[in-house]
Amino acid sequence: MLKSEIRSEIRLRKRQFTPERLRELSLRIMQRLTEHPRIAAAKTVLMYYSLPDEPDTHDTIDRLASMGKRILLPVVTGEETMILREYYGEKDLQKGSLSIMEPTGEPFTAYEEIDVAVIPGMAFDTNGNRLGRGRGYYDRFLRPLPYIYKIGVCFDFQKLSCIPTDENDVRMQEIL
Repeated sequence: MLKSEIRSEIRLRKRQFTPERLRELSLRIMQRLTEHPRIAAAKTVLMYYSLPDEPDTHDTIDRLASMGKRILLPVVTGEETMILREYYGEKDLQKGSLSIMEPTGEPFTAYEEIDVAVIPGMAFDTNGNRLGRGRGYYDRFLRPLPYIYKIGVCFDFQKLSCIPTDENDVRMQEIL
């Protein structure tokens, strides 16, 4: 199956669930994430501020921040680029160019301090391969940072046996 066909199939699967049901499914995923040994040990965590059709990270971000962890969120800055900014609370978020809530403030560039990255995707396979929304932001950003432990998060219906990949795709170490 082509990447575009997989994206279409996953979008169809997502539409079978109410927003309430997706939030319920998110709770289990986020509980596992919060209890994950890598997250527990981390000082700095790259997260994502979820869209309505993704595992809901909003409460988890606040929970991790209240535990004293530095939370970084991506900010789209151009057609092919994103930067990171530190999360200081919901009050400091603004809607970004892709309708994703993004933090304001100074760019975070001390990438070597990132202990773990929590990455969304349209689909993941059993080998840790990730299929994103098709713009390549995460792949371009993560490629020069192979030392960061990457955890992909998704609903069970987004897990596939095999996803087509190319040389630009960045593999996750683990999928929740």
